[in-house]
Amino acid sequence: MFSYVSTRTGVRLLALAGAALSLSACATVTRGSSQEFRVESTPVGARVETSNGFRCDATPCEFKISRKNPFSVSVSLDGYVTQEHEIETKVAGAGAAGMAGNLLVGGIIGGVVDASSGAMNDLTPNPLIVRLLTPAEQAAADTAARELAPATSGAAD
Repeated sequence: MFSYVSTRTGVRLLALAGAALSLSACATVTRGSSQEFRVESTPVGARVETSNGFRCDATPCEFKISRKNPFSVSVSLDGYVTQEHEIETKVAGAGAAGMAGNLLVGGIIGGVVDASSGAMNDLTPNPLIVRLLTPAEQAAADTAARELAPATSGAAD
């Protein structure tokens, strides 16, 4: 009878250990090293080009892009001022949790893999939402911004 209880307990411990390992899987496995990145514009139909080689001819559009490196996005449409935006990579809550679990279970090697793959990061902003302005609208916005900016004094105290 003792060996039966012992075997049963051993099976439960193995099952519990397996569950714990699956819950703390590394970010590279659970999140992947790339993510969907979406660009939307008003008006729709703008062209999008990224510094990492992606492009589409009409918004809205979506790309599967590496989480690892920041990049820039150019959004343009005939009759509107082209806009440039910087997309950053930031450690996400889920990425940090995956990394912590990986370090606990997978050790330093797993942590290095997650950090180098970018799996613990998210692209931000995502989605990128752009309101394109006509040249006249852009000039009016620039004028309003200058009027609201605090005056700088050239005189020394």
